[in-house]
Amino acid sequence: MNDEKNLAWPVYLVLLGLISFQILFGIGGTALLDPDEPVYAETAKEMIRFGDYLSPRIYNEFWYDKPPIFYWLVVASLKIFGGFSELAARIPAALMAIGSILMTALASARLFGARTGFWSGIVMGTSIILMYMGKASVTDSTLLFFMTAALFSFIHRQYWLMYLACGLAVMTKGPIGVVFPAGIVFFYLLVTRQLEQIFRMHVLRGLLLVVAVGLPWYLYMYEVHGMAFIYEFIGFHNVTRFTAPLHPVRAHWWFYLPVLILGFFPWTGLLIQSVKNAFRRSFGEEAQMLAFFQVWWIFVLVFFSIAQTKQVSYMLLLTPALSTIIAWNLARMLEDWRQTHFAWAGGSAVMFLLLGLGWLMSGDSLAPLAEGGLWLGAITLILGAAIVYSITASHNLIFAAWLHVLAGVVTMVIAFAFMMPAIEGHFSVKQVALNYAANYHAAAEAEGRALYIDKQLRPGVMLYTDIPGIEVDTNHAESLAALRTDARPKYIIMRDSMYRKMMAQLGAEKWQLVEERDGLCIFKDDKE
Repeated sequence: MNDEKNLAWPVYLVLLGLISFQILFGIGGTALLDPDEPVYAETAKEMIRFGDYLSPRIYNEFWYDKPPIFYWLVVASLKIFGGFSELAARIPAALMAIGSILMTALASARLFGARTGFWSGIVMGTSIILMYMGKASVTDSTLLFFMTAALFSFIHRQYWLMYLACGLAVMTKGPIGVVFPAGIVFFYLLVTRQLEQIFRMHVLRGLLLVVAVGLPWYLYMYEVHGMAFIYEFIGFHNVTRFTAPLHPVRAHWWFYLPVLILGFFPWTGLLIQSVKNAFRRSFGEEAQMLAFFQVWWIFVLVFFSIAQTKQVSYMLLLTPALSTIIAWNLARMLEDWRQTHFAWAGGSAVMFLLLGLGWLMSGDSLAPLAEGGLWLGAITLILGAAIVYSITASHNLIFAAWLHVLAGVVTMVIAFAFMMPAIEGHFSVKQVALNYAANYHAAAEAEGRALYIDKQLRPGVMLYTDIPGIEVDTNHAESLAALRTDARPKYIIMRDSMYRKMMAQLGAEKWQLVEERDGLCIFKDDKE
C-alpha cells in the first residue's frame, strides 16, 4: 500500500465501512439539538408547506440566513422518508461528511501514497469533531464537502472543477465559499513562490463559472425581497457576524485552541509533532505539497480567530488539511518501526490521560453522564496505556495506530448509544414543546393567552409543534420590554437558568412555574 497512488478496493471498502459506521450510528436516536439543527429542518419543512423552494422561511415568515442548497438537500430527504424525522433531517449532512472524508483519503493518496491516503481518511473520520458535527443537521458539512472539492481540485490542477465547487459553496453558505479557496490558494502560491501559476488557472473565465452557478439565486432574492435581503443576508449574517460576536461569551482569540485539542482526539497527541515534522522533515515536491495543507489549516484558524462570532463547527473546514498532515507523519513512523517514537507516545499519553479523567468527572457537571462517563473514562485510560506500551515497549506501531481508531469508535458508540440519549432533554426543547402542545395550547388559545419563547428554543418549538409563538431575545432590550409591557395573560417557554439570571429584566417576579424538565420550563404569567 505504500507506493501505490490509489487505494485498493478492499482498503477502500474498509475505510468506507468504518467511517460510515462512525457518522451514521445514532443519527436518528436523539432529538434535534437547540438552536441550530431545528432551524434548518424547520426551514425545509416550510419550503414544502408553502411550495416555495427559493425563498427560505421560518415561523411562516421569510428569512435570509443561508442560501438554499442545504435546505434543498433536507427537503429531498424529508420527501424520500415520507415526512419529518430526526433521521431524515440529519442524513444529508451525514452523507456530505462521509463524502468529504472519502475525498480527502482519495486525493491524499494521489499526493502522498496510499498509506497516507488511507490514514488521512481514518484520522478525519474517527476524530471527535467529525463524529459529532458529521451527525448534525447543519450547513457546515455541506460547505466542507464543496470547499474540500475546490481545494483538492486546485492541487490536482482540475481548475474547472475548482470553480464549479466554489460556485456550489457560495450557494451553500455565501461569499465564504469563494473567499476561502481564493485566500488559501493565493497564500500557498505566495509562500511557494508560484504566483505565476495564477495566469494558467483561467481566473476570469473561472470566476464567470462561479458567478453563473452562484449569482442567479441572489439576483432572484433581491428582485423578490429587495434591500431587506441585502441588509439581512450580507449585512447581518456576513459582515456583522464577522465584526461583532453573536455569542459574546465565546469572543476570545484562544477559543478554537481547546476545540482543536478535543476535536482531533484520539489523534491530538500526534497533532503538534505532525505539523512540526511537515515543516522540518519534508523535502522537494513533498514539502511543497505539505505547504499547501499547512497554509490551508492556518488560514482557516486565523480567519475565524479574528472573526468575532465563533462557532465550533467552523473548525470543520480545516479537518482535511490537518488530517492529511497527521496521516503523512503517521505513515512515516509506521515505516520507521525500529525507532521508539517518544513524541507520539508522550503526546498520546497526555491526551488520553486528560480526556480519560475528564470523562470520569463528567458526572459532576451533568449527573446523567456519570455512568457512561465512568465506562468511557476507564476505557480511554486503558487504551492510552496500551498505546504507550505498544509504541515504547513492543514497537508495534501499527497496533498502536489501530488502538487510536478503536478509541475513536468506542468514544462514538458510548457517547451516542448511552450518553447523548441520557442528556437529550438538556439540549433539546422537543419534549417540553410536545407537552405544551398537548396540555396547554388549546386552553391558551381559548383564553387568549400569548406564547413567548426564548430565541434559542423557538426553532425547536416550531419544528416539533408548528406553533411559532413570539420570540424573546434576552440580548435585546426592545424584546424584553415588549414582553414586560404585554398586558395579555401568557405562557413563556424558557430555560430556568435564563429565568433566574434575568428575572428583573423579564419582569418575571410573579411568573408561575407550571412545568419543568431538565432545566427547560413552561411559565404562566397572569397580569393583574
